[in-house]
Parts: sequence; structure tokens; C-alpha cells
Amino acid sequence: MLHFLAEIDHWVLLLALAGHCALGASITWLVVQHLRLRDAAMAEEARVLGQPLPSDAALPHVLVQIPTFNEGGLIRRAVAAVGALDWPRDRLHVQVCDDSTDGSTAAAETALAALQERGIDAVLLHRTNRAGFKAGALGEGLRRSDAEFVAIFDADYVPPRDFLRRAMRPLIVDPGLALVQARCDYLNGDANEMTYAQQRILDAHFGVEQATRSWTDRVLPFNGTCGIFRRRAIDAAGGWRGDTLAEDLDLSYRIQLLGWRARFLVTVAVPGELPENRTTWATQQHRWNKGFAEVARKLLPSVWRSRLTFGQKLASTIHLGGCAFGALVAIAVVSGIIDFTVGIGPTPLALFLLALAVVQGVGVAMVMMLLGQRLVRGADMWTEARRLPAVIAIFLYGAMASIRGVVEVVGGRATGFVRTPKTGGEPARQDQARGAP
Repeated sequence: MLHFLAEIDHWVLLLALAGHCALGASITWLVVQHLRLRDAAMAEEARVLGQPLPSDAALPHVLVQIPTFNEGGLIRRAVAAVGALDWPRDRLHVQVCDDSTDGSTAAAETALAALQERGIDAVLLHRTNRAGFKAGALGEGLRRSDAEFVAIFDADYVPPRDFLRRAMRPLIVDPGLALVQARCDYLNGDANEMTYAQQRILDAHFGVEQATRSWTDRVLPFNGTCGIFRRRAIDAAGGWRGDTLAEDLDLSYRIQLLGWRARFLVTVAVPGELPENRTTWATQQHRWNKGFAEVARKLLPSVWRSRLTFGQKLASTIHLGGCAFGALVAIAVVSGIIDFTVGIGPTPLALFLLALAVVQGVGVAMVMMLLGQRLVRGADMWTEARRLPAVIAIFLYGAMASIRGVVEVVGGRATGFVRTPKTGGEPARQDQARGAP
């Protein structure tokens, strides 16, 4: 009996390590393609962003949506930045999609009044029923507008004045393009060790992962903010849906499964805020990872039934399956300890998979972070390398903190949307993070 259990544990270890190797192979492929395509892709992006726009009279109408929940410390800044966007006043429309329960609505009304005085179509859409959470609020806003394009900014992001003039160019010249995703940047990346690590992790995601997905025609996920959609594509995909905690990932996948394309812009950056403490960041990671798992369960069958190429289907499967990273680490550690101490022991196959998983999962991840810093910030590689072990440690902590989300999805447990509290420099209230009134 004990030998039978040891055999099972050994196979569990091998499967967990094989899963790590599959995820690591995907990261390795992205890094190799990034190095191969980077110069040509950046030159192409410069060419596209350098194309002339039509005259102001011929520019399309753009709706800018700012979804918000109890973020009075942020909404004034966000509305002011959107109101300063360089776009014809008669073709710029602003909605604050507000689900607040704490009095933040008054701050939004005041901020919008300033835009209205300047002749901008700016409205507050306040809901008392948070059905569908962020997806529900954005969908309600779309029902009030017929604008051809929709830009979305979370309340902690501050778009630069020229954002629309730059990011709209690819959409105007390419009718098959449904989504343009700009790169998220950060106002507080050097505030403390937590934000320092997050910036490096996210710069690798945006500067290497998202950029390379776009360059290689893989399905490109929307990051929930700092993007512009073609309204027709949203409608064709069935609109926003609140049945997962990753409504942004869900919609962008559904759109691209219909044959629409998406593009990532490395050189168009929008600064926002990072959570500044470990607890808030862990809560955010749990929500993101659970949302990924929910979308994987919902859409993977559609991915494989779609007209995507085999390579796109495989890449999408590994991308959505990335939510299992933390769970695979935990399984590999526990089963490995049992296997190497009282079980079958370190077989050649297990040792090979372990070495490959470590090289890919840690070594290649570090290379990706260094490449992200080099591309996005022109950082000195040796300076960055010295602090990378601490960044990797925090990354692994986040992966462990997100395991519960995958377990909840497997167990069929639904939870409400919990917004990551940001303060805009003001003290945070406890109710800012709550997912329900």
C-alpha cells in the first residue's frame, strides 16, 4: 500500500513539474521572440504612430469611461486629466460610471461640472445596484452612448494630454483592429520595496509579454484600463459580462475569437498607482488570478472551437492556464518533499524536470524582467540585476497568495468584486476595498 501511494505521489510530482515546464517554455518562447522582433516591431510602431490624423472635423467620436467605486480621492484627478485630452470638444464624451456608496459621488459631480462649463459632454452615471460590478457599470454606460470608440481608464490612472491623438491612429487606419492597449506606467514605482518589485514585474508583463504577444499575433488580453475599443467589436462579442472577476480578459478574448485583432503600444504610456502594502497587493493578486481561472473555465472550449490557428490556440491555453502557477509550485514542493524523503526518490526524469522548471521559471523570468526594464526605462542591467532576487521573492509570494482563487474556482465558489484601494495621496478608508455595498 505504501509503495502504491509513493507511486502516486511521484506521478503527481512529475505532472506538477511538467506543468511548470510548459509554462516556462511559453515564457522562454516570448523572450526569444522579443529579442528577435524588438527592433523591427518598435520601428513599425513608430511608423504607425507617425501617420497623420484626419482633420479635426473628420475625427470620430470617442467616449471615455471612468469606472469608480468609493474613490473620491482619485476621481477629481482622473476627470481633470480626461478633460484635458487633446481631442475636438464636440467629439469627446466623458462618463463617470459610479457605483460609490460613501459620498464619493459628490466629488465626481463637482469634477464633471468643471468639464461641462468648458463645453465637454460629461455625465455622471450613478448606480445604487452594483449588478455585474465594473462590467455592469461599463455596460450601462454604453447603453447611453453611440460613440464609435470607447476609451477606458481606471480612476487611479492619469492619461497624458496626447493619449487619444496617439493611440487612436492605429484604430483609424486599420478597420480590422478592435482594441488598442497602451502600456501602464506608475506614479509610485519607487515608493517602497513593494512598489519597486511590482513595477519590475509589471514592466516585464507589459514591455515583454504583452508587446511580444502583439508582435506575434497572439490573442492580446485587455488589462482593464488604458485601452480603446471599437464599439462595433464590443457589440459583436455580446458586450460586457459580469460572470467573471476578469471582465477585461473575458471581453478581449471573446472579441478576438470572432476574428478581430488587438494591438499593444509600448511607447504610449499612462501612469497610475500601485498598491503600497503587502496585504492590498495580495488581495489584488487573488482577484486577478481567480478571474483568470474563471475565464479559462468559461472560454477554453470556445478557444479550441474557434478559427484561431493551432499556435494561437496553444498559446491562449497556456496563457489562461498561467493562473495555476502558484498551485503547481505548492503541489511540486509538497509532493517533492514526500517523494525525496520517504517516497521513490529523485529519479533522473524528476531531477531533469526540476532543473528545467527552475531555469525557465526563475532564470528566464529574471531575464524577462531585465529586458522589460531595458526597453521601458533604459535601465542599467547590472544595477537592476542586483535587486532581482528580492523581486523574485515577492513575485513568488504573490503566486502563493493567489492559490486560493484557483481553488475557489475549482470548487465552484463565486465571490464579489473587491476593488484594489488607491488613495491619490489621501488616506484610504476601509470601505474603499469592499466589493459590495
